[in-house]
Amino acid sequence: MSQTHIPIVAYGPLSPYLEEQLKARFRVHEVAADADPTALDGAVREARALVSFGSVGASAAIMDALPRLEMIGLFSVGYDKVDVAHARKKGIKVSNTPDVLTDDVADLAVGLLYAAVRNIAANDRMARSGKWALGQQVALSGSVTGRRIGILGLGRIGRAIARRLEPVASEIIYHNRRPVAGSPYRYVQDRIAFARESEVIIVATSGGPEAHGLVDAAMLDALGPQGMLINISRGSVVDEDALVAALTEGRIGGAGLDVFVNEPQVPEALFTMDNVVLQPHQGSATINTRKAMADLVLANLDAWAAGKALVTPVI
Repeated sequence: MSQTHIPIVAYGPLSPYLEEQLKARFRVHEVAADADPTALDGAVREARALVSFGSVGASAAIMDALPRLEMIGLFSVGYDKVDVAHARKKGIKVSNTPDVLTDDVADLAVGLLYAAVRNIAANDRMARSGKWALGQQVALSGSVTGRRIGILGLGRIGRAIARRLEPVASEIIYHNRRPVAGSPYRYVQDRIAFARESEVIIVATSGGPEAHGLVDAAMLDALGPQGMLINISRGSVVDEDALVAALTEGRIGGAGLDVFVNEPQVPEALFTMDNVVLQPHQGSATINTRKAMADLVLANLDAWAAGKALVTPVI
């Protein structure tokens, strides 16, 4: 389908494939994620759609700077960086890319769990440095098998993580705002009790204001000095200062982190911690998944341009 006369904004960095496909379909204006919305020129202000990565989103300011804006297409499942209330007020449609990234994000969560518990990254560094060959002893690790695993947020990704860990966990429990109908896992309503009962917490909840700082010092203390925290959700869900303090003071056992509050900035205190495994927000970063996400963005844009219902609407 060709809508090459329709002006749209590519807001911040996108995948090369998505950029190529957008330019084949629309008249694309590229706008940097840190651009001043009030300084956009007249041609850009004619844009009727905006496409951005989830970590960039769309603020009220950028929406107001594009008076003809009708749609926001997100290259992510998370939409916490979009001012959804403002979009709804202005009648702007918003789409995201659920489902297509579920398996890869769940795989990375499980990988981070094993890497953190079994000291995989630290042992790799030791082997590469030559210290093992020189006789340095490798520290014994913990075990993943037999742990009670807590899933914070039993949505699509949380359920996919739980299914992968069923064969090895002693029990899988979860905490949500409300129980999930038909779930085979035990629901723990109080988040502190949930943390206290968990030997591992995997953060898979959606972001947004209601989840900001949900994993705080109290939850980390309840998780305890043998507990592990894995986060593949949003950095904002975890109180990062409290997490660094808990790791520094040995009040939790370790962490596997794919997301951070001020990406791409990572707290420097984490760099020297052998019990922490760090990833540069790679949950959906596989060739197949990023193409599937891009194709879903394009399907939503094509539907909007044709006056049809969005394929995966947020609003």
